[in-house]
Amino acid sequence: MSSPRSEPIDRLHAALREFYAGGESAPLRKLLTDDVEWHVPGASAIAGNYRGIDAVLEYFRKRRELSGRTFRMHPREVLVGDEHVAVITDGTVTIDGLERSWATIGLYRLRSDHVAACWLLPLDPVAFDLIWSSY
Repeated sequence: MSSPRSEPIDRLHAALREFYAGGESAPLRKLLTDDVEWHVPGASAIAGNYRGIDAVLEYFRKRRELSGRTFRMHPREVLVGDEHVAVITDGTVTIDGLERSWATIGLYRLRSDHVAACWLLPLDPVAFDLIWSSY
């Protein structure tokens, strides 16, 4: 990503990459507001509305554990506004030896240089639910 306004999301994605591979949550905590919200649609094992930093970090932990630390994010395109940043991101996970993939738009609301909210919008909601319901 290239805009100074997207730098908080660059830092978030880097910290998530480390965390999903088995790293600590402390770097993530520094990037989120205390009242952060995370919204994941659908009916899968990760769907829900998570409010507050502890709930959002628990959501990240759940994703890491469900994926056996194989979950990877591959950011592609970015749309930057005054208060929001949208990132088209491909995701991959290995389940039963097979790599599965999907694409989402992460719509992030920023407050200063912290992430205050995210709405995860799968481009194929049915496939996304099936992948994350395979656990």
